[in-house]
Amino acid sequence: MTHPFYAIHSHGLIRVAAATPRASVGDTAANAEATIALAREADAKGVDLVVFPELNLTSYAIDDLHLQTAQQRATLAAIATVVEASATLRPVLLVGAALVRNGRLYNCALAIARGRVLGVVPKTFLPNYREFYEKRWFASGAGLTGLTIDLDGEEVPFGTDLIFAARDLPGFVVHAEICEDYWAPTPPSTAGALAGALICCNLSASNIVIGKARERAMLAASQSARAACAYIYSAAGPGESTTEVAWDGQGLIHELGEQIAESERFSTEPELVIADIDCERITQERLRNGTFNDAAIFAGNPETRFRRIAFDHAPVLTDGGLERAIRRFPFVPNDPARRDDDCYEAFNIQVEALSKRLVSAHAETIVIGVSGGLDSTHALIVAAKAMDRLGRPRANILGFTMPGFATGEGTKANAWALMRALGITAEEIDIKPAARRMLEDIGHPFSEGEPVYDITFENVQAGLRTDYLFRLANQRRGIVLGTGDLSEMALGWCTYGVGDQMSHYAVNSGVPKTLIQFLIRWCIRTDQYDAATDAILSTILAQEISPELVPASADGALQSTESMIGPYALNDFFAHYVIRHGLAPSKIAFLAWHAWRDASVGAWPEDLPADARVAYDLPTIRHWLEKFLFRFFTTSQFKRSAMPNGPKVSAGGALSPRGDWRAPSDGIATAWIEELRSSVP
Repeated sequence: MTHPFYAIHSHGLIRVAAATPRASVGDTAANAEATIALAREADAKGVDLVVFPELNLTSYAIDDLHLQTAQQRATLAAIATVVEASATLRPVLLVGAALVRNGRLYNCALAIARGRVLGVVPKTFLPNYREFYEKRWFASGAGLTGLTIDLDGEEVPFGTDLIFAARDLPGFVVHAEICEDYWAPTPPSTAGALAGALICCNLSASNIVIGKARERAMLAASQSARAACAYIYSAAGPGESTTEVAWDGQGLIHELGEQIAESERFSTEPELVIADIDCERITQERLRNGTFNDAAIFAGNPETRFRRIAFDHAPVLTDGGLERAIRRFPFVPNDPARRDDDCYEAFNIQVEALSKRLVSAHAETIVIGVSGGLDSTHALIVAAKAMDRLGRPRANILGFTMPGFATGEGTKANAWALMRALGITAEEIDIKPAARRMLEDIGHPFSEGEPVYDITFENVQAGLRTDYLFRLANQRRGIVLGTGDLSEMALGWCTYGVGDQMSHYAVNSGVPKTLIQFLIRWCIRTDQYDAATDAILSTILAQEISPELVPASADGALQSTESMIGPYALNDFFAHYVIRHGLAPSKIAFLAWHAWRDASVGAWPEDLPADARVAYDLPTIRHWLEKFLFRFFTTSQFKRSAMPNGPKVSAGGALSPRGDWRAPSDGIATAWIEELRSSVP
């Protein structure tokens, strides 16, 4: 597909690779050929940047051979061979070599692109402890800035003050450091990131001992998180000398603390681990984090000291696929262990928050409307656990089912079954008489027998339920527990004021609908309650989501929430990338298309039912995304601006005006919708 929408470069993505060539013990010609072979493979796969191991052209573990003139000249010849081969290749290559300059030998990273060396970065920190003796051979590059080095008659930038930036591909800004540099308390890549590099790279030899692979991954993850960058790490692999040490060839690609890809260690074959880095996401993260800017100021603004070496990359805006796993459910990990850890934390955040509110409000009871749907079910089981934790009887939870004109017998039965199973105080208030009286008082056609089921008809019911709950809380010395979730607040799918938008405490307001489903499954799986409660929770999970405010149609079809506002799976996907990352709508559509277009591809959360494992094509994604944008930016902010207190649960964000999200209540969605329409085919 040739439309620019399908190209990763249209969306701020850069394809990177950590390369593990077959090494040698000082055979620089063989090392050059191994480097070129992987560079050609990377070119064929549309890679923009390849990071090779430390001293991959020279060889690392050759000890005093580093100080031999023949070895040094052979290294220069190997560099020339790689530079010549790179002339017709797309990727920028970061290769390692030992170079002589001004009577000193430096352990260097060379940035090579399209037939020329862009610059040479010397290693700063030289390990000289345990098995390492680098100061015996190499000089540190510390403090070397603004210099050049002669390579084959050409003066090339040399120093620790270099970053490499593509003129024609925003976000493709690279910094290089070498092995020990990121084991140091002050990695050079920190200054590189503060100077503007989005992709920090480490050319490493790093022999392997037990546990070291975990340490490398920890350092790469922490540096990519702390410096708000991508971090590509490549360690030397098989072929290096094993006189005293061994090598595993670990390649790592991290982004903002998250591992995106990892190579197979101890492979006997050359390896290229590839992933697409999201530089737009990195930039947006820096924009949101004022501490990043403060750090640059406190470091003396490194961008004023670094040299930005520009190059032309000539990106091709065609479909090259996506080398990056996109979670269909951003709020729910695919890995079962991480999913359960997240559910444990989310559930206990809610329980702890509600417990504190009950104590501080001196509330004797919790008043909650129980519909038999997902949200009120989850709020109720959180309330039950909060009462248990406080040592109070569950009978102090006052649950009210309030059937209206469209309440189904099944959901009402579920509500009663759940309240009985949990042992709370349960009552029923039929709101239909009061609703008829209100509809009659305001002259609504329904009061005259006409089947008019408009927004007023719906909100009369929703408003009466909330009105009853607040008066009941007054009467019975309690607080009204809100049940609405983050997904509903994002869409404005709630009745404002005297309606389900309001409560004394909105315990679900930080939890999206998709996560609520997994939280209830987690409660069942981990025996948070008894078997009777688990059975009714399973029944509630299986039913269709419906507000049950409009009577069934002539064919018996019930009012369906998702047919009106779109699938919650898509809406939560959209919400995550809007709220947490601020991405452009076309980018969100691109990611959603790759995540959802084929149900048979990619990972699914383990306990997601088979009938929920569906696919959405691009027209469907575009349709519901436009609806989401209009609802989120134009019609629903005033509801969020007045939302009650409730705990933030997910790092994906919350919508409280006192927390993550601040926006004008009278904003419009024009800019977002126009970007979507103009950029998505």
